[in-house]
Amino acid sequence: MQEIITSQLQDSIDTKKEVIKTLVPKIEEAAKMIVSALKNGKKIMFCGNGGSAADAQHLAAELIGRYKKDRPALAAISLTTDTSTLTCLSNDFGYDTIFSRQVEGLGQKGDVLVGISTSGNSKNIIEAVNKAGSLGVKTIGFLGRGGGQLQGLVDLALTVPSNDTPRVQESHITIGHIICGLVETELFPK
Repeated sequence: MQEIITSQLQDSIDTKKEVIKTLVPKIEEAAKMIVSALKNGKKIMFCGNGGSAADAQHLAAELIGRYKKDRPALAAISLTTDTSTLTCLSNDFGYDTIFSRQVEGLGQKGDVLVGISTSGNSKNIIEAVNKAGSLGVKTIGFLGRGGGQLQGLVDLALTVPSNDTPRVQESHITIGHIICGLVETELFPK
């Protein structure tokens, strides 16, 4: 068992080393995009499926609650949490619309949508990104496995260089935490 544990920890470390090599400037760009939106009175929306839905909730909570600093709440919402809305949209319009309809109702020009998809091919994230683009909402993709279809659709792709879903998800939450920290530092320097 210890060999398996050691191997998986090493895989996680190796993936994050690749993130350092490939994504540091893009992580900075994502943080700047989010800071700009928040400075202009806009909001950050997050969406994802499964474990990525949990990450969407987690990161929205870091912004609206706090990451490391006691500070005013930041405008952030996870589109994965309202079961009445999710089941209504899924039942009445189909599962592929569960995020795009929320973006249509809540999104405004200058907002940012963060779509989290380890494959980059989640149809409901693709639909949300397309809807966001039509509304002037900026889009960031937290992606893996080469980025999939979303790689070419989002304004900024943070594509973790791995095909292993757990390693991609671990990197997504690390990247999300880094961005939350940068946002706090920029908006609340003291």
